[in-house]
Amino acid sequence: MRNSLIAALVIVLVAALCAGFGIWNWVSSSLRKEDWLTGKAAGPATTWLILGSDERDGTTGSDDTPGDRTDTILILTKPKHGPSSLISVPRDSLVQVDDALLKINAVMQIYGRQELATQIEDITGQKIDHVAKITFGGLTGVVDALGGIELCYDQDVDDELSDLHWKAGCHVVDGHTALAFSRMRYSDPKGDFGRAERQRQVIGAIAKKAVSPATLMNFGTVRKVGDAVLQAITVDERTNPKTLLDMLLAFRGASGSNGITGSLYWSDPNYYVDGVGSCVLLDNPRNLELFTQLADGTHDPGVVGSAAELG
Repeated sequence: MRNSLIAALVIVLVAALCAGFGIWNWVSSSLRKEDWLTGKAAGPATTWLILGSDERDGTTGSDDTPGDRTDTILILTKPKHGPSSLISVPRDSLVQVDDALLKINAVMQIYGRQELATQIEDITGQKIDHVAKITFGGLTGVVDALGGIELCYDQDVDDELSDLHWKAGCHVVDGHTALAFSRMRYSDPKGDFGRAERQRQVIGAIAKKAVSPATLMNFGTVRKVGDAVLQAITVDERTNPKTLLDMLLAFRGASGSNGITGSLYWSDPNYYVDGVGSCVLLDNPRNLELFTQLADGTHDPGVVGSAAELG
């Protein structure tokens, strides 16, 4: 009986390894990769640059602003010990490339991918180890493959530009509504800062459900979600399936009660520059101090940044 039990366990282990190998090859061969990374030395934590490419592709609402823009910029940090963090970068943050001043959401289009990574490294003082660029239109497929996600917002909304029609409270929503929830800003009293909060909520809800037992134990759902994610995401040249799993777990950790979320610190959210317009002037020393603590794992859980201080 003991030998039979050992044999059964070996069969299960081999089957699991084969399944894992198959999934690894499926994901690895499907990943779309681009050159993103700079030569900056590695730091004490693993840091992901997460970009939301908010294409106006007719997926929702009547806001038909043209272009493929990195309007959503998030920095995900997983220290060796301590809480994970997910920090938003205001899309109108003022940066300088050579002698030119511009908003950070225009850097990639004008100067390229690696320059955007360099700007984030200058702001944080930390190496960007990996990059994931996600099309927000592609998020609809991910949410639908998961069977919907739960989102909360404490105001009624009837916003035609984003096509968000919302009753105050928490609701399980499909991909179309989750995308509208991520895009809505004109009906939010906090504007872009409120939109950034809701985008972090959407990503946290996706991560939470994606690694839930109900999802992971259903291979059909795993396959559908995986296909949707692979269609929506482009990654750096060094990312592999384990990197994506680590990113997902870090997302879940940052979005939980023991995680850290928020925005960068700024000294002026309405700083005007001729030829550029109204910008967010960042508080560089304070942000460098913040990310030193986040990378070392010494910052307490909670909400950080100027948006949090303003309430």
